[in-house]
Amino acid sequence: MKLKTLSAVTVVAALGLTACANPDVYSGDVYGSGAAKQAQSVTYATVSSVRPVLIQSGDKNPNAIGTLGGGAVGGILGHQVGGGSGQALATAVGAIAGSMIGSRAEDKVNQVKAVEIEVRTDNGENLVIVQKADRNWQPGQRVRLVGSGRNLSVTPY
Repeated sequence: MKLKTLSAVTVVAALGLTACANPDVYSGDVYGSGAAKQAQSVTYATVSSVRPVLIQSGDKNPNAIGTLGGGAVGGILGHQVGGGSGQALATAVGAIAGSMIGSRAEDKVNQVKAVEIEVRTDNGENLVIVQKADRNWQPGQRVRLVGSGRNLSVTPY
């Protein structure tokens, strides 16, 4: 019974830590601390097209929590099957399967619904910006592009 409680605690802890990822950093309304009190360039543009995409967050340590947590839970559950060499095999298979399932689950949890916004600037340049889908953008809509390069957000005009 103690083993089952440990399994449940491990799953809840892994999911809780995974849920701590902050998807708001991908919003056009959120600025990083480095952008505060910094001059940002502004370009005006018109939305050409919009399409839904996903942002896969968690690139720095991909699937570490899901893989390790899933492997631990799978190994614990597999260890409860059979005895002797069959138990060792079930433990190994459970750990491998748990790692794979945990990794995939973390991938899904770390996805943020986003939009790919293609714009045509007033000076004729075509750009594509991907950011969190927290607004309904429409082709023909006038927008402001705030920032430059890797730090560019689309905001309403």
